[in-house]
Order: sequence, then structure tokens, then C-alpha cells
Amino acid sequence: MEDSRRRFLRLAGVSAVGLTTRPVLNAFASGGGDGDAPAVEVKKGKDALKAKQWAMVIDTRQFESAEDLEPIIEACDKIHNIPKFDNKDHEIKRIWEEHYHHAFPDKAQKFMDERTEHLPFLVLCNHCENPPCCRACPTQATFKRESDGIVLMDFHRCIGCRFCMAACPYGSRSFNFRDPRPFIEEINKDFPTRMKGVVEKCNFCAERLAVGKMPACVEASSGAIAFGDLLDPHSDVRELLKENYTIRRKQSLGTDPAVYYIV
Repeated sequence: MEDSRRRFLRLAGVSAVGLTTRPVLNAFASGGGDGDAPAVEVKKGKDALKAKQWAMVIDTRQFESAEDLEPIIEACDKIHNIPKFDNKDHEIKRIWEEHYHHAFPDKAQKFMDERTEHLPFLVLCNHCENPPCCRACPTQATFKRESDGIVLMDFHRCIGCRFCMAACPYGSRSFNFRDPRPFIEEINKDFPTRMKGVVEKCNFCAERLAVGKMPACVEASSGAIAFGDLLDPHSDVRELLKENYTIRRKQSLGTDPAVYYIV
């Protein structure tokens, strides 16, 4: 039944986009565009954390090596049932490390200070104000939640076309080429497992925010990652942005990322 439904959605989605790559190219050109969000929502409890625009600030000065990032990545992987594949080509990444030249190609210089050049940076979905992935998706499986700006995924709507992956300029999405469930070391029953043929990415831990908890990476960072309301002038993230020089990934594309880096 599930396979039949997905086949129908795939055919409907391909028909809607006219069997061409034009919608993906349009997504790059037109920036964001949220459309009408699907009916699916993360149910919020009475203790839910709320913001008009969630944003993240990562203080790279508090990291010295890849070992410093491992507890943060592991916390995210464990909570979100990330499989451990032997084949790196099938790797699922929600938050991972990249060197400066890959993370910030538009800001890299031929000669740089050694620390910045060799320091690994945490990267994840940027939850853009103008997310091209949302325009590229033919079934609205990925959408921006208007209430707080988080870009979410509805796994049941995803048909595996990977248009969103082509549209994302940050490489922040992964595709499940295999059934991930047999490769999960310890299943967290509070977060859904996925199936073969769907895309996934960071969701700013929307399921944790809904019950009053901060994102897993924030809790595991020992204060190196701040998370808060970008539109609240008194929030932690706004205070950090006032006091520190920050950069964002590929700002020239006009996506307006919600993840900032103190360097």
C-alpha cells in the first residue's frame, strides 16, 4: 500500500514539473518561496519553545580539532536514528564537519592563518529565509514553517526525486539509498525511522523544541552553540551577533541562512 502511494505521488510530481530539470534551475534563480505548507506539523506541547525566527550561532573559537566536534555530531546522530553504513557513499549526514575552503568557498583566500585553514567547521541545514529546496520539491515534502522559519521534511510525501538535493547549494541533504533501519545501533523511539528512497536533513530538532528542549547539538556543545529568536533583540543569538563578527555560508546566493559563525 505504501509503495503504491509513493508511486502515485512520484508520477504526480513528475507530471507536475513536466519531466524536465527546469523547476530545479528555477529554484536557484527564484530563491525561497514557501508555498502552502503541508498539513503535517510537529505537535507542540504546553512547554514548547517558541520563536518568530529560529537561528543558530556557532562559536568556532571554542573548537580546536575534529575531536571537539565528535560529541556534538554523535548527539545528533543518536537522537535522530542515523544509520552507520560501511559505504561512505551511502552516509546520512544531518550535522557534520567541513574545512573552511569547502564550507566558505566564497570567503577562502590563497593565504590564510593556519588555524582557520585547518580547523574543521560544523555544517548543517541553514534553514534559509529563502530556501530554494522548497521551490524545487514537487510534492511539498519539504516546506518552511511560517510560524518560526524552520525548514521541515514530511517523509510520507517524499517521492525520492532528489530535486531538493540538487537545489540546495550547501549539500545539506542526504538520500537513503538503502533501508537505514537495520544499520541503526540503538533506535530512539521518540523519533521516526526512515525508509529507503527518502531524503532527510537537519530539522533544528523541531521535535525537541515542541516539548521545551533545545536542539541536541546545542546541549552537547558546552556553550559553543547558541540558539534563539533572531527577531528578538534580547535573545542570546542577537546578543552574540551584536558583540562578535560573524560569517554565513554562501551569502551571495540570496538564500539568507539562519546559521551564523563566529570566527
